[in-house]
Amino acid sequence: MTSVIAPVQGLRAGTWTIDPSHSEVSFTVRHLMLSKLRGAFRTFRGDITVNEDLQTSSVTAEIDMDSIDTRDANRDNHLRTKDFFEVEKFPTMTYRSTGVRTEGEDYVVDGELTLHGVTRPVSLALELGGVGPDPYGGIRAGFSAGTTINRNDFGVDIKMPMNGGGVVVGDKISIHLEIEAVLDQS
Repeated sequence: MTSVIAPVQGLRAGTWTIDPSHSEVSFTVRHLMLSKLRGAFRTFRGDITVNEDLQTSSVTAEIDMDSIDTRDANRDNHLRTKDFFEVEKFPTMTYRSTGVRTEGEDYVVDGELTLHGVTRPVSLALELGGVGPDPYGGIRAGFSAGTTINRNDFGVDIKMPMNGGGVVVGDKISIHLEIEAVLDQS
């Protein structure tokens, strides 16, 4: 029997599996120094292990880099090449948490992101959307998380300068996660 963890009402100790059909892993990056380009990864998986002591809870996730989708097949194919993600050599991006902490009333998940063969510490600002039953007898939780990384820190350091200054693709990447997870009740 799982117990509810205070102060997060409804969140129970146990393993929660990310439901990819009701979740999203997306990003934004500056394009031509004018606007933000949005994209997503369509194939990913992960687990959230919630413990009675929230600070010892953990997250693991794996993202299939070949599943990148920016709504432009030519651009997606270029992003898969050696210029950017080099997906034949580095087919996945992974995240493994190292701890959970509070900052005031907010939660932060600290962890290690491995992208393009490089592992760096990355913290995610976390928001619990809610916990409740689903129509199939399960219990689901919703989470939103986000962070900003510098792609150069992970060896994705292509420079495409523009005439008159600036670059085609910005260095800062904002990562956005909308996660729905199902409690394992077995």
